[in-house]
Amino acid sequence: MTHLIYAVGDIHGDLTQLQAIHQLINEDFQTSKSASFEIVHIGDLIDRREDSKGTIEYLMRGIKDGKPWKVLKGNHDRLMEWFFNDPHKHDPNLKPDYSWLHHRIGGVETLASYGVKVPENYRECLDEILKMAIQAVPTSHINFIKNLPLYYNTKHIFFVHAGINLDFPLDNQNEDDMLWIRKNWLDNPKKASKLILHGHTIVDQVTHYGNRVNIDTGAAWGDELSAVVTIEENIWLLTKNGRTKITQSL
Repeated sequence: MTHLIYAVGDIHGDLTQLQAIHQLINEDFQTSKSASFEIVHIGDLIDRREDSKGTIEYLMRGIKDGKPWKVLKGNHDRLMEWFFNDPHKHDPNLKPDYSWLHHRIGGVETLASYGVKVPENYRECLDEILKMAIQAVPTSHINFIKNLPLYYNTKHIFFVHAGINLDFPLDNQNEDDMLWIRKNWLDNPKKASKLILHGHTIVDQVTHYGNRVNIDTGAAWGDELSAVVTIEENIWLLTKNGRTKITQSL
């Protein structure tokens, strides 16, 4: 019988939408008469919205309870991981004056969800902020983020946060590309050996480009969190009114 693979876009600490999406997925599976399913979360679990802590706890608990969930690492997740390793380390994929605690990135909101208030002059007291964060954030949460895989490779679809470098095969991808890539990816019609399903770059609606499908519809900024269901290379958008087939955009 059919095995379904669901995929959920960038969550960014919006636990309320994530739980609603999971309910939608469970309802779809129950009516599908399929034999089994799994859910792939495409990364960026944290930052910008109000409940990064709750999102991590929810996903950790579900996996511990045996839910068929896969959770991938996004660039925001790695920013959090790096901060706890060295708050002074700058990710070269960010603008020179940006960091995890920059107001456009979302680390402030993530730490706030753990009860840590970041001062406006954060650049002058990164070591003090780290001490507070270490006391407030459970080690299990940091380890969970640290150990997230970068991709999930299936027979028909390659799931990854940002995308891939199309000049290299799927088994020879660079971590920075899988977490950050946009250049020579979003405008590149070249096909990989499998369909690529990703997030990272916000689109108005889930879009199929022929070689890739983007499912990040802007939950980071308060827009809708999207989910799709896949059977082999066929993809449907999940809605409250049922499935909508996603066809290749022209």
